[in-house]
Amino acid sequence: MPPFDDLKVISGNAHLRLAEDICNYLGTSLAKSEAFKFSNDNTFVRIKENIRGKDVFIVQPLSTPVNDNLMELLIMIDAAKRASAGRVTAVIPHYAYGRTDKKDQPRVAITARLVADFLSVAGADRVLTLDLHAGQIQGFFNIPVDELTAIPILARHFKSLSGPDFVVVATDVGDAKRARSTARLLEAPIAIIEKQRLGNMDQVEAASLIGSVKGKTALIVDDEVGTGGTILAAENALIEHGAGQIYCAVTHPLLSGNASKLLKNSTIVGMAVVDSVPVSKERRWDRLEVISIATLLGEAINRIHKDQSVGAMFE
Repeated sequence: MPPFDDLKVISGNAHLRLAEDICNYLGTSLAKSEAFKFSNDNTFVRIKENIRGKDVFIVQPLSTPVNDNLMELLIMIDAAKRASAGRVTAVIPHYAYGRTDKKDQPRVAITARLVADFLSVAGADRVLTLDLHAGQIQGFFNIPVDELTAIPILARHFKSLSGPDFVVVATDVGDAKRARSTARLLEAPIAIIEKQRLGNMDQVEAASLIGSVKGKTALIVDDEVGTGGTILAAENALIEHGAGQIYCAVTHPLLSGNASKLLKNSTIVGMAVVDSVPVSKERRWDRLEVISIATLLGEAINRIHKDQSVGAMFE
């Protein structure tokens, strides 16, 4: 028996389409709610149906505008708790501030931990997320965290390319685990690009490459693409080392600034991402494939609601 009488899915304004697709998978409809700003820039949230004792899942990726969507999520959690929800799960397909997970400079904040504290204090009972920038972010929470991964979905998209002349490329040493997991599914070797970030202005320089890519089809993998600097630096390094065709697989398509234009004009043959954040028509191009994660999130929600194993989905 489920731990609560019923399951309710509520969506913020960040990614309504994804929430609706999740509900289609679950065979339910979105709970009625409203969230908007007053003229004084204060956010107002109201849940417009009874959720007393219900198992509530609030879908809200922390996409642009990040701070507005974060505040809206916190208020929705608080509203659900004050409406006597039985349990509240924050479904955050993209967890913003994930890059600030440690003190890498003097006198800086660990914002990833701060956001975790916000969610706990607001009243979230658990968090469901996708491909955190760093796995240790789970340890910032004192509530259960289920981290899903889009690696199998993205690997499946490029399965037809896999062969003896195929290599999976990590954009830095820290991303080697993601590359290794992808390579295992594609039965391919890996290569690692050593990069260094220049200051705090999203400038990246590829320093060296570990592994062989000459004459091979390369698949660059990363957890997110922001300005595109890391992907383009990796592309340049691969070209310099004699790689053939270059593809790219990224979970979170943030595509900030001129990223779409820069990637469109690159030599990357094809790029696949998932819809963890909304990707507007203006930021898409013909070689970009956006794959739905509604089934993945929907099944995880179903398993959490029924007290079943989420990890078993990937075994």
